[in-house]
Amino acid sequence: MRFFSTLRERCKHKDSIQDYDLFQLIFLILAVIGCCRGCPEKCVCLSQTVKCQNQDLDNIPQSLPTNTKVLLLTGNRISRLSVDSFPSLLDQLTDLYLGGNELEFVDAMAFDKLPSLLRLDLNNNSIESFNDRAFPDDNKLQVLNLSRCFQNHSLADLSFLLSGNLQQLSVLDLSNNDLVFLPDNIFTGLPSLVNLSLQNSSIISIQNGTLNVPPLQNMDLRDNSLRLLPTITMSEFNSKPGLQIRLAGNPWHCDCFIEDSISWLKNSTQVSDVQNLTCANPEDLRHLPLLQIQHSQLKCSGNMEGVLETSYVFLGLVLALIGVIFLLVLYLNRKGIKRWIYNIRDACRDHMEGYHYRYEINSDPRLANLSINSDV
Repeated sequence: MRFFSTLRERCKHKDSIQDYDLFQLIFLILAVIGCCRGCPEKCVCLSQTVKCQNQDLDNIPQSLPTNTKVLLLTGNRISRLSVDSFPSLLDQLTDLYLGGNELEFVDAMAFDKLPSLLRLDLNNNSIESFNDRAFPDDNKLQVLNLSRCFQNHSLADLSFLLSGNLQQLSVLDLSNNDLVFLPDNIFTGLPSLVNLSLQNSSIISIQNGTLNVPPLQNMDLRDNSLRLLPTITMSEFNSKPGLQIRLAGNPWHCDCFIEDSISWLKNSTQVSDVQNLTCANPEDLRHLPLLQIQHSQLKCSGNMEGVLETSYVFLGLVLALIGVIFLLVLYLNRKGIKRWIYNIRDACRDHMEGYHYRYEINSDPRLANLSINSDV
């Protein structure tokens, strides 16, 4: 409205209106009309915030006010984001919330029309493909929430994090996913990453080079499947003395192999919830705090006995299988074996009769002389 008031004042003076180029005048009028266009259907507009939540939308409204800074589209049915998903002239949009949308695909250049985007929330979706060129090279994104987005680890493609164009990203939430493993050096393309959440993501180990991000200050690894901390992981933790880690809720296996991990935990100040770390097994150490474990309690003999017992069972099964095969072979060749036994019996009988005949000859003197004469 201020623009129109100014325009009317200037129109009172014919000389002043000549100072305006026709193109500039049209551009300004269109800009004013764009800023003043109404709120989209099914949405609520408050100041620079537009709320279109739980409205069963399958596309992003195209009639958004151009001065929109915060856009909430949670709880709809927007399954795909592409370069055509967003209307033009959203240069001021800084916060975009798309949680719970059944989102599956994020295409290349999907966020090219949002140059001022700082915070992107995509939690509680089912992302199958996230193109590594989804963000423009000069993007300003600082916070990315991908919690509950990758429920099938075979489909969890995080390669877009390696693209190198998320230079200003400082907060990344990958909690509540089914990741199991993180690819090596997956966060090296995030030079500004400070806070990383991997809580409840089924992670069983931290691979070499995963934490190769210099400014990392907070890392949440609670409620995963960690049984111990490998030496290389502890070395990476030590290389970042300012890093604070949370590890509670993991099923620590308290045998002789965890001794180095316990020693590191007792001497490190990086684990903020170290007092809450407890053994999950063996049974006699369950719920015992890791800091209270003594060296004499960390035994592997029980495990070795279990291994030996398993080996004996396996050996017994193999021998039983060999016995069954042997009996089967005997059964299938029973006729030939029977003939072979009869032949051996007859040969033995003939041999024994020969010995018996010689014995009778040798025991009778008359037959002995006869035998000698016959030999001569």
